[in-house]
Amino acid sequence: MKHLGAIHSIETFGSVDGPGVRFVIFLQGCRMRCKFCHNADTWKIKEGDTLPDNLLQKAKRYRTYWGKSGGITVSGGEPLLQIDFVTELFRLAKEEGIHTTLDTCGQPFEEKGEMFEKIEKLMEVTDLVLLDIKHIDQQQHKQLTGWTNENILRFAKYLDSIHKPVWIRHVLVPTINDDDRYLEKLNHFIESLSNVERVEVLPYHTMGAYKWKELGMDYPLEGIDPPSPQRIANANRLLHTGNTEFQNSKE
Repeated sequence: MKHLGAIHSIETFGSVDGPGVRFVIFLQGCRMRCKFCHNADTWKIKEGDTLPDNLLQKAKRYRTYWGKSGGITVSGGEPLLQIDFVTELFRLAKEEGIHTTLDTCGQPFEEKGEMFEKIEKLMEVTDLVLLDIKHIDQQQHKQLTGWTNENILRFAKYLDSIHKPVWIRHVLVPTINDDDRYLEKLNHFIESLSNVERVEVLPYHTMGAYKWKELGMDYPLEGIDPPSPQRIANANRLLHTGNTEFQNSKE
């Protein structure tokens, strides 16, 4: 059975969504309502119209640029909402020896039933997971995104149990999640995992605020400025990222 994917956009030479140069596929549809999201236009869930094999053929045109470490990254929206499509795409990619990366917040994760079985199958053909942890505090996470982080943290534990390589990504938002006590708590959680290869602090920015207005919505973080270099350095220190530089958030 062929599963069609709903594609929002494609970046052919991505450099911040996994190792090396990557073909990055942004899928359409997300249940999270992150107040800092700069891709609110990806929220609406739509019917798919793209076949996995057609998309892979398009990606392979850029393979010579990937080198040894590059490959394909599927991001969102939330890719786990199109898990059958992603699994088929990654299965075809692995048959071609292509490195596969999943960029997810983990919110659709379930520990049993059909969804869990599908996640197990997806992990079989996924080389790396970029896991976004928006806030370590459960209630603060709900205020920030509309959902608690309970099953997201369970997803992180599951990935650890199967020894799946993970990069943790954390969007640093002043007055919301950049308090030292939250960062220390997040670091404590990360240190409980044995599969985390990298931690990335992604500074909040306002470049997507205009999209909220175009969609007829008020931007909820109006008046909150991006974090200062000092606060970014502090987060890198508390999360032991080892980073002396920082990159722009894609959120």
